[in-house]
Amino acid sequence: MTKSIAVVLKGYPRLSETFIAQEILALEQSGLDITIVSLRHPTDRKTHPVHDEIRADCLYLPEYLHQEPLRVLKGWWHARSQAGYRKALMSWLADLRRDFTRNRFRRWGQAMVLAAERPDNISWIYSHFIHTPSSVARYAAEISGLPWSASAHAKDIWTSPDWELSEKLSLARWTVTCTAGGCEHLKSLAPDPDRVHLVYHGLDLSRFQSVGEHGSSRDGSDASDPARIVTVGRAVAKKGLDTLIEALALLPEDLCWIWTHIGGGELIPEMKQQIAALGLDDRISLMGSRAQSDVLAEYRASDVFVLPCRIAPNGDRDGLPNVLVEAQSQALPCISTPISGIPELITDGINGWLVPPDDPAALAGCIEKTLRDPKLRKKLGEAGKAKVLAEFDARREIQTLLSLFSHAGPGKSKTAAE
Repeated sequence: MTKSIAVVLKGYPRLSETFIAQEILALEQSGLDITIVSLRHPTDRKTHPVHDEIRADCLYLPEYLHQEPLRVLKGWWHARSQAGYRKALMSWLADLRRDFTRNRFRRWGQAMVLAAERPDNISWIYSHFIHTPSSVARYAAEISGLPWSASAHAKDIWTSPDWELSEKLSLARWTVTCTAGGCEHLKSLAPDPDRVHLVYHGLDLSRFQSVGEHGSSRDGSDASDPARIVTVGRAVAKKGLDTLIEALALLPEDLCWIWTHIGGGELIPEMKQQIAALGLDDRISLMGSRAQSDVLAEYRASDVFVLPCRIAPNGDRDGLPNVLVEAQSQALPCISTPISGIPELITDGINGWLVPPDDPAALAGCIEKTLRDPKLRKKLGEAGKAKVLAEFDARREIQTLLSLFSHAGPGKSKTAAE
């Protein structure tokens, strides 16, 4: 019998969450029946090819409860007749006392709509991100008497209160996360650490095959053929893009370079101001969001990938940015920082460079050294590609997920059945 799973996401489709789409497609191809449940409507105007291959239906929950009051009312009317409604209500009220916010009300309303509108054949609820999506998944699972599980990533781990993480870890059938550091942190909060598992996202290597040998002979000495720096990611504080701009301004005048950044984000206006103030406009292109094929082409055309991640003031940080894995799959040497799970991919001086976060001078020195030495770039890039091929193949990781779904077995969740 095919297992039918509702996958709860913050939004779908999202260009910045290709790894989730890749996982959903792999689960579909492995025989699972998937229904995507999205808390928000899409805001990206583009999609990746993987989104076109996914066949799952998508259920969009009310993004704001006041916009669809009748739908929420119908959800409540249906939910209140379910055996798990009272227990779920008590769970929500206990959370509300500790977190009296508008978001908490929204999660409850969305959970009731999910419990009412989910397909009848759904036997499991699985959420990506252990904060908001997992709250909706947990309440809906309790109402419906279904098992649920979660995939935790980065911001959701490090900015959620310990009480909430511990409680969800005790109630979920299992939880997976994508970095060793995140896994150890969650295990330290889990009543049963054996139910927390490390599962790297990995890459669908069939989509990221290298085309011949990567590497140009550019060394930054020719103004007509400058060395190419590339960055991919949302312009948010944790990416450290302001540090990169400062570093670029410190590069020596005789080094010829251009920088291309792919990705939108809230800090783009500030980045433009910083670039203009430093007189770097003619060397920098901010391209906004692009399709995966365009990103892949930019990796192949560039000489070094730079992402100087940091821990943001609010505690937000990356786990292991998938763009680093993508870039290394193309034998593109990477420069980043020893934040979160990045050292699990990059060993400094072996298959890339790690510099201290928020250190423009150190970053500038590392960029200069890398751009001036094509042979060094080739050595680092080939080592990075070998690391990805050996340890970050998504096909292997998806087998771990399938095993978890299979071994956990069918039936009601413990919390709903008690």
